[in-house]
Amino acid sequence: MTPTLRKPVGALAIIGLIIVWAVIIASLSSIVGGWHWVAQLAFYTVAGVVWILPLKPLLLWMETGRLR
Repeated sequence: MTPTLRKPVGALAIIGLIIVWAVIIASLSSIVGGWHWVAQLAFYTVAGVVWILPLKPLLLWMETGRLR
Protein backbone atom coordinates (compact mmCIF):
# COMPACT_ATOMS: atom_id res chain seq x y z
CA MET A 1 0.00 0.00 0.00
CA THR A 2 1.39 3.33 -1.05
CA PRO A 3 0.27 6.42 0.82
CA THR A 4 -1.93 8.87 -1.05
CA LEU A 5 -2.36 12.59 -0.74
CA ARG A 6 -6.07 12.23 -0.04
CA LYS A 7 -5.72 12.36 3.74
CA PRO A 8 -3.48 15.44 3.97
CA VAL A 9 -5.57 17.24 1.32
CA GLY A 10 -8.75 16.25 3.14
CA ALA A 11 -7.35 17.45 6.48
CA LEU A 12 -6.47 20.81 4.92
CA ALA A 13 -9.95 20.98 3.37
CA ILE A 14 -11.53 20.38 6.78
CA ILE A 15 -9.43 23.14 8.34
CA GLY A 16 -10.33 25.43 5.44
CA LEU A 17 -14.02 24.60 5.83
CA ILE A 18 -13.91 25.45 9.52
CA ILE A 19 -12.13 28.75 8.88
CA VAL A 20 -14.51 29.80 6.10
CA TRP A 21 -17.56 28.82 8.17
CA ALA A 22 -16.26 30.73 11.22
CA VAL A 23 -15.66 33.84 9.12
CA ILE A 24 -19.16 33.65 7.63
CA ILE A 25 -20.80 33.25 11.03
CA ALA A 26 -18.63 35.96 12.60
CA SER A 27 -19.54 38.36 9.80
CA LEU A 28 -23.20 37.85 10.66
CA SER A 29 -22.67 38.69 14.33
CA SER A 30 -23.57 42.36 13.88
CA ILE A 31 -26.97 41.33 12.53
CA VAL A 32 -27.55 38.44 14.93
CA GLY A 33 -26.41 40.53 17.90
CA GLY A 34 -29.59 42.61 17.66
CA TRP A 35 -31.85 39.60 17.94
CA HIS A 36 -33.56 38.33 21.07
CA TRP A 37 -31.26 36.04 23.06
CA VAL A 38 -33.42 32.98 22.31
CA ALA A 39 -33.13 33.61 18.56
CA GLN A 40 -29.37 34.07 18.96
CA LEU A 41 -29.16 30.81 20.87
CA ALA A 42 -31.07 28.98 18.13
CA PHE A 43 -28.98 30.56 15.36
CA TYR A 44 -25.62 29.77 16.94
CA THR A 45 -26.75 26.25 17.87
CA VAL A 46 -27.77 25.51 14.28
CA ALA A 47 -24.66 27.23 12.89
CA GLY A 48 -22.51 25.18 15.24
CA VAL A 49 -23.93 21.91 13.89
CA VAL A 50 -24.52 22.64 10.19
CA TRP A 51 -20.81 22.84 9.31
CA ILE A 52 -20.54 19.13 10.09
CA LEU A 53 -22.82 18.11 7.18
CA PRO A 54 -20.20 18.42 4.38
CA LEU A 55 -17.74 16.36 6.41
CA LYS A 56 -19.36 12.98 5.72
CA PRO A 57 -18.64 12.98 1.97
CA LEU A 58 -15.22 14.52 2.56
CA LEU A 59 -14.27 11.87 5.12
CA LEU A 60 -15.62 9.14 2.83
CA TRP A 61 -13.48 10.48 -0.01
CA MET A 62 -10.44 10.60 2.26
CA GLU A 63 -10.88 6.92 3.14
CA THR A 64 -12.02 5.42 -0.14
CA GLY A 65 -11.31 7.89 -2.94
CA ARG A 66 -15.00 7.93 -3.86
CA LEU A 67 -17.68 10.43 -2.89
CA ARG A 68 -20.43 7.79 -2.71
